[in-house]
Amino acid sequence: MPTIQQLPDHLINQIAAGEVVERPASIVKELVENSLDAGATHILIELEQGGLDRIKVRDNGCGIEASDLPLALSRHATSKIQSMEDLWKVGTLGFRGEALPSIASVSRLTVTSCTEEAEHGAKIAYQADGSMRHEPAPHPKGSTVDVASLFYNVPARRKFMRTPRTEFSRCEAVVKTLAMAQPQCAFTLSHNGKVTFECKSAIDAQAQNQRITRILGKGFGESAHAVSVEGAGLVLKGWLADPAFSRSQADMQYFYVNQRVVRDKVISHAVKQAYSDLIYHQRFPAFVLFLEMDPTAVDVNVHPGKQEVRFRESQLVHSFIRRSIKDFLGAITPEHALESAGDFQGAAPGVFGDVQTSIPPVSDSAQSSATPYTRPPIQRPMPLQVQDQLSAMNRLGAARAPEPISPYAQRGDGILNDEVSQPEAVIPPLGFARAHLHGVYILAENRDGMIIVDAHAAHERITYERLKEAYHNGALNTQALLVPVTLDVSEAEADRCEVESEWLGSLGFSVDRIAPEQLCIREVPAILGRADVSALLRDVLSDLMNHDTSERLRSAVDEVLSSMACHGSVRANRALSPSEMNALLRQIESTPNSGQCNHGRPTWTALSMQDLDKLFLRGR
Repeated sequence: MPTIQQLPDHLINQIAAGEVVERPASIVKELVENSLDAGATHILIELEQGGLDRIKVRDNGCGIEASDLPLALSRHATSKIQSMEDLWKVGTLGFRGEALPSIASVSRLTVTSCTEEAEHGAKIAYQADGSMRHEPAPHPKGSTVDVASLFYNVPARRKFMRTPRTEFSRCEAVVKTLAMAQPQCAFTLSHNGKVTFECKSAIDAQAQNQRITRILGKGFGESAHAVSVEGAGLVLKGWLADPAFSRSQADMQYFYVNQRVVRDKVISHAVKQAYSDLIYHQRFPAFVLFLEMDPTAVDVNVHPGKQEVRFRESQLVHSFIRRSIKDFLGAITPEHALESAGDFQGAAPGVFGDVQTSIPPVSDSAQSSATPYTRPPIQRPMPLQVQDQLSAMNRLGAARAPEPISPYAQRGDGILNDEVSQPEAVIPPLGFARAHLHGVYILAENRDGMIIVDAHAAHERITYERLKEAYHNGALNTQALLVPVTLDVSEAEADRCEVESEWLGSLGFSVDRIAPEQLCIREVPAILGRADVSALLRDVLSDLMNHDTSERLRSAVDEVLSSMACHGSVRANRALSPSEMNALLRQIESTPNSGQCNHGRPTWTALSMQDLDKLFLRGR
């Protein structure tokens, strides 16, 4: 065996570059983050051939002292960390001091910088042999980092690069991702001498809305709602798209922790659960969310590329995000949706429905005061006949659907068509029914145009929400199994099941540990009927082991209630009277999540007079 020897610094830097410098986009990310940490308010990124030939990042930040430039190219040299305590409360995007030396070891790197107090700037160039050439150079306040000939000395790495067009698209994605998190900074991106992306600083809410719409597109802007939630020492802000604006892949999901973009399974799982009964299966919601929290409660030094974090209290973070998003989406009424769908002219004011909420409770502070119409309280009491059916079903332990439940029994909710002639100011958000088209769609007229409602889908959501409220707020009925179910698990899962036995009992599950690696299920919620309880418990334990929390049991019950609601809702081709149609409209306005049915389909849509005029080419 060869003797152990110390590797030369240049080789050490190249090894580190394997972690830090994956492709041109990695360099763009590191350099732009350094500029942001320097307090820059304008950053110019110039690329040639997708960044393979040249990456130049220029900023107007605080700059680097001429005497510090050689040290800036040394490994683990940084001004952002002074002690071990600082490492546990990192408040900057970069902090390890590895980026510049790692980049220099695989490219031709030149750094030019000047501070506000300096008479002139200075430049340092990293040579191929590891030496540095340091000399004065003219430069305004700020820094310019020029990276040329990437991987010129590592041809094996160069072969793994994609085409310049592909590498540029990845660099552009990085710049736009950072631009969404740093509204105070202006960005300019150019490729081969042509400006491809530019955004000015966005200080107020309207400018930030415009920036987000410019980056993610008009479709996101038209369906997004501004969210602001506080609780448990955490703050969640950003934009959530309507469930109807779902995607086939998770390509429009951006989550930031203390302004740092991250990918985290705790966060992803929480968001997925929050949208669980609002979108189709295998579809992904769209959002841009920022979580602000105490830096000491999150460890950002767990991934070479700083793309993952570790939370000190992951269960608290998971619960806060899931509940915040779920409550926020439930609080978006047709009134808010119609306000946010106002005239869209390049993200004009009002394109984002700003629904403010807090945990707990949900706040309705964003309710419009432009009309004296008062929205009915959310979740009116369930009719007694529905409660009786639910109780009887629980006693029988059968997961069968109840008889059709009509929300139109209370004629006092109905408003006949002859009342549409009332003053415009008292017209509710979904207006008044005008017709029932083919026994399927309700056509209504509101203040701004026409509303089209899928009667079955809307009634299904109303019935589902009432069933959930009655079941989860009422006494939970359990059913003893005639033959207890045993299942084999790992010892760690059995230990966790014992720890969570009281919690499982509160959800209707009675589980005993009969061996070090064996569990016995004795009681289950009556509503589950013939569900595969052993598979359900395995999934619950898997969630607990991976996320410290689980909504499997509640989701399983909700699936049964959803099926009941579907079968118990008004069917197509059933003739509805004007008062019944108006009653349904009023209940849509007062029911959480009423914009989608239980399966993720939209329940209603709006066509404004401008939309209709455009459809018929009026005014041309």
